[in-house]
Amino acid sequence: MRSFLLVSIFGLFVFSQSHFLLQAETSVEQRARLETELQNVERQMLTQQRLVEDKKLERQSLERDVAIIEGQIKQTQLGIQARSVAIMQLTNQIEDKEVTLLILDDTLRRQRDSLADLIRKSALLDDFSLVEVILSRKNFSDFFSDVAAYQALKNSLNQSLAVVQDIQQSTVVQKNQLEAKQETEAEMKQIQELQKKEIEQKERDKGNILKVTKGEEKAYQQLLESQQRTASQLRNALFQLLGGGGGIPFPEAVDLARYAEKQVGVHASLILAILEQETNLGSNLGSCIYNDLKGGKVVMHPDRDAPIFLAVANILSFDPRSRSVSCPIVSGGERYGWGGAMGPSQFIPSTWAIYGGIINQGSSWVYSEASDAIRRINGSGTPANPFNNRDAFLATALLLRDNGADGTYAGDRRAALRYYAGWGGASNPANAFYGDQVINRKARLQQEMNVLAGS
Repeated sequence: MRSFLLVSIFGLFVFSQSHFLLQAETSVEQRARLETELQNVERQMLTQQRLVEDKKLERQSLERDVAIIEGQIKQTQLGIQARSVAIMQLTNQIEDKEVTLLILDDTLRRQRDSLADLIRKSALLDDFSLVEVILSRKNFSDFFSDVAAYQALKNSLNQSLAVVQDIQQSTVVQKNQLEAKQETEAEMKQIQELQKKEIEQKERDKGNILKVTKGEEKAYQQLLESQQRTASQLRNALFQLLGGGGGIPFPEAVDLARYAEKQVGVHASLILAILEQETNLGSNLGSCIYNDLKGGKVVMHPDRDAPIFLAVANILSFDPRSRSVSCPIVSGGERYGWGGAMGPSQFIPSTWAIYGGIINQGSSWVYSEASDAIRRINGSGTPANPFNNRDAFLATALLLRDNGADGTYAGDRRAALRYYAGWGGASNPANAFYGDQVINRKARLQQEMNVLAGS
């Protein structure tokens, strides 16, 4: 029986290892192909980005602007292609982890059963009396040999059980990390699809421009002048904000941004550009209630964000179900990750806590006035509020500052990328579209602010 048990366990491990090897052999070519494809796309994106940046240094002209629009369209198409490849890579990796988990679960179950059986047999051996030993065995050496063999096998199974449990835990962690990356990839791909639609509109605009100007530079310059908004138009324009009561007068938005610039040192035009970008993106993600179900799970992360959100609601005395937050990404009928971004700055609660004075105290989240950077800057007598426009503008400025915004093209673009994709994702060529769009918005908004100020 002992021999059969050992052979069975050995056979199980051989099967598991050969299965892993087979999986690696069948997926290695695909992984190599996807990696090569992604590298090629990213090289094309970098080349295209340099071409667009070089064009922007030229004097504004019909030829130059048409070339920029065409370059932006190509950049976005390449970005979407890169995201598609990256999502496919992550999906394959997640599937590999899921297969690994199934095999490990089966191995654990078999080993637990074998170990339980051995423990029962050992307990029976412990209960043997001397008379029973004498009656059941021809000699003592046979009996004690069996006892030693059982004990050695038990020790071996315990060790292998611990190893497999460690592997299983590690695999679960890796799978969760990959799913988080997949969420980010799906979000960026969806946003890039929206960006592509905007650029396709630019392409239609380009066609109209060429039709109106008939390719003549003088006519194009006249058209540009006629399209610039006047100070009067800007005074009556609305600046759209999420979670801040909808649109507010553009001059009011400029005043709020300039106030934040004075307090924090980040350019007002960059603050406005980020808020405009987030509002544009957030409006496409919809509005949800923090604990409603969407795709089988609650909207907001139940551990990372929901307790902080409830603490904010308690501190500010509002019903948590009365405030809309962003929805999780749903693509192709499948949900990715979590929603829960709040107010104009679209901070998730765990990020808001950094600047809004929400700290962890043992098993609960509480408000700390000493940690409330926004309240300290405002000099107000009330806690920071993510749904308040002034506080949201300040929070955006603080995060941009901490992300390295310094007024330069490179510094502000990098800070915008970090605002969106984190420090790790800021250098990914596939995320370049976000930084480019924010910088383009910043330039336009700065021009409009100058017109509004009469300069």
